[in-house]
Amino acid sequence: MTDASFRIVDAQKTAASLPFHTLVDELETGFANGCVVPARHHHHLEKTSEPAATLLLMPAWAKPDDRDQFLGVKLVTVVPGNAARNLPGLTSTYILYDAVTGQQLCLMDGNVITSRRTAATAALGARFLAREDARSLLVIGAGRVGSLIPDAYRAVRPIEKVAVWDIQLESADKLARSLNERGIAADVVTDLEQAIGTADIITAATLATEPIIKGQWIRKGTHIDLIGAFTPGMREADDTALTMARVFVDTQEALHEAGDLVQPIENGVISKEHVLGTLADLALGELKGRTAADEITYFKAVGSGLADLVAARMVYKITCAVGRA
Repeated sequence: MTDASFRIVDAQKTAASLPFHTLVDELETGFANGCVVPARHHHHLEKTSEPAATLLLMPAWAKPDDRDQFLGVKLVTVVPGNAARNLPGLTSTYILYDAVTGQQLCLMDGNVITSRRTAATAALGARFLAREDARSLLVIGAGRVGSLIPDAYRAVRPIEKVAVWDIQLESADKLARSLNERGIAADVVTDLEQAIGTADIITAATLATEPIIKGQWIRKGTHIDLIGAFTPGMREADDTALTMARVFVDTQEALHEAGDLVQPIENGVISKEHVLGTLADLALGELKGRTAADEITYFKAVGSGLADLVAARMVYKITCAVGRA
């Protein structure tokens, strides 16, 4: 390691250290190289007079022969009762260590790590799966991650037009105004069927429990990107959208965690073999992503400790470089 001193990096500096054009490239290399990613740990925290909370631990570390030896753990607390306290329900912290010595190197904002690596992972999927001439993007869900999607996608495709839909119209309007102020053409849409039928890329980052993307609305050549619906009980796209598409996932865990895959598999709509491969397969060149301009592609991500570690490593290296300048 270049510097064993412990650093604390705030949210603003964490975000500034993760520009999408670089982060997408780093993630492609990271998925190709791989790392050690144990199953995430879920701990149930009983509460009195409010819903139970959850503590999540997501570790990952370098393989023994990797040049960079880092180990990282993301700690996430999910406290539904915070809604009554007017506090965020989710808090996340990332701690990076020297994997050789076990020394702690850096503590950084886990919410920023998660949101930016999530958007960048979606963009990496699109690098392999979206048409190279894709210029129109539909963002469904204008929350923390959805608001980052246009910038992430513009790092990999020539996006000229962004349409924004959200169940809360004011959230969609806020994102569209922000994009327009930065010179990115954006409109709020209310007719989701029409918007889906004209977009080159459809990306959803919602907490939907019922499908909001219908396969019958999707035109040929479209890329579907599902970021939300990260539990077995959640859905963003219907069975038709899934069965008509060439399907990939970020990691194999998506087959067990994402309702958009778990439910159709359990119901016999598709078999696991309908999912052709992972980002690692694509990054290594072992599988071809898009094979024709008119085919529909489909990417489902649930997040991974590998992507967290790649992003945290970037933050540490950049902040150390700034500190030495």
